[in-house]
Amino acid sequence: MTGLRTRLSDRRAHWIFRFECDGQSYTGGIGRFEDGRIAEVFINGTKVGTATAAETNAQDAAIVASLALQHGCPIETIEHALARSGGFAGPLATLLRELKR
Repeated sequence: MTGLRTRLSDRRAHWIFRFECDGQSYTGGIGRFEDGRIAEVFINGTKVGTATAAETNAQDAAIVASLALQHGCPIETIEHALARSGGFAGPLATLLRELKR
């Protein structure tokens, strides 16, 4: 990692995905750097105004992943760190897996 944060343009495309994880529905989004690499990740529960611990944890994970990406951490490193012995778990891992489809 370079340690320096890559600044994103003020206006950028944003892709939205709907997915489920552990019986909960989420809306995930990604923004990309100009070269096409994923630069930011967003995760929200589908019910507006009903923040649960699971949704808060998913949002926190997305913020940390976004900062890591903007500081030069490869997305593959994040995916590898999220892998569990039983496969992938959690909303961030699920969203990243969906992006590969």
